[in-house]
Amino acid sequence: MDTGRPMRSEEDSLASVTRSVVAIIPARGGSKGIPGKNLRVVGGVPLVARAVAAARGARGIDAVVVSTDDAEIGRVARAAGALIVERPAGIAGDEASSESALLHALDMLEVDGSAPDVVVFIQSTSPLIDPLDLDEAVARVVSGDAEVVFSATATHAFLWRDAGPAHGVVGVNHDRASRPRRQDRAPEYRETGAFYVMDAAGFRSARHRFFGRVAVQLVPERHGLDIDTAADLELARAIAAIDEESLDEAAVHMDAIDVDAVVTDFDGVHTDDSAFVDADGHESVRVSRADGHGVRLLREAGVPVMILSAERNDVVMARGRKLQVEVVHGVDGDDARGDKGDVLTAWSERVGVPLERVAYVGNDVGDLPALRLVGWPIAVSDAHPSVRAVARVVLAARGGDGAVRELADRVIAAHRRPSLDPRPAGRLTEERRSS
Repeated sequence: MDTGRPMRSEEDSLASVTRSVVAIIPARGGSKGIPGKNLRVVGGVPLVARAVAAARGARGIDAVVVSTDDAEIGRVARAAGALIVERPAGIAGDEASSESALLHALDMLEVDGSAPDVVVFIQSTSPLIDPLDLDEAVARVVSGDAEVVFSATATHAFLWRDAGPAHGVVGVNHDRASRPRRQDRAPEYRETGAFYVMDAAGFRSARHRFFGRVAVQLVPERHGLDIDTAADLELARAIAAIDEESLDEAAVHMDAIDVDAVVTDFDGVHTDDSAFVDADGHESVRVSRADGHGVRLLREAGVPVMILSAERNDVVMARGRKLQVEVVHGVDGDDARGDKGDVLTAWSERVGVPLERVAYVGNDVGDLPALRLVGWPIAVSDAHPSVRAVARVVLAARGGDGAVRELADRVIAAHRRPSLDPRPAGRLTEERRSS
């Protein structure tokens, strides 16, 4: 086995996949250790969406497929830019292997005339994958340097195994009578489980992820984290919160919010959810000029915007006129219009934007009917816990303090995002490495 050089410097149809490197992400709905694990959020993004983003951020990967038996996982993955293969129940249980899901997805691609030359198996339970590592691993398989390349970290750990009551524990990779220094020991490699790049024909023949000439792609320790327990999930969230390596293309893909329309609550989103009341009972609120500029950017980009509020105060209409956006207010479920979900559904049909292509930003329980309908449910950072729980993205900003501008920037980023570079897989430029 040899090591990778540690250089650190969509369509809606499967038939659209025409190039030779395809990433496949198996993501079933059932999980006993952490229920709904593939939809748990790290850094404001569901795990399956993070995996899709990492794959889309790699220039050497031409298309991303998610194999799932779960409708919600499929919806989230599709919104993130993946193609969906419906995983049969017979290979979606606890005992089913990842290989079975990969082989089934490859069969479906072959039926559509889109069988790849190289398959990249990515696990969504590894939320910190660097697209540059994917690119380097893909390049090695495409070039014929190896038939399989998997992610690993170097280790000098002394391993022990239980040998039973008579012997206690015994050394696995060392003589317990000899304790050589770290620098005097050759490294060993710990498989992270994050990704495996394989020659597709070889994998289909072997029906297992390890065959032929196998190599490792060394990755940083933190990028090799695999979520198996609740403690792992919390650790991943902590690392994502402090990770400063956000200047590569993966950050662009993860940060972008790819939607065609934006709907927001008013109080607690455009405002800090407080009001000024004078002696005559007249109310006024404080709003952010940055938010107003963000709305203008959305309008100029041709993105429909609506304010959907339960508040009946005229200040909501006045702000809507100022921003030149549609306002529907007084929606609290007490009249024939129904709740916010009902009004939002009617609006999306009228403007011709499917709900899965809508972002809704809320902060409190009255927003839940709308948040549960859209493709991008979004919460401001100080939202009620029930809103944060259903949000696909939790913004960094608080309501009334730039949250709408933050959202606008991320929506505009998605509209400006270039398509995948058509250069041959594996050709990494210096510009790419320094991005």
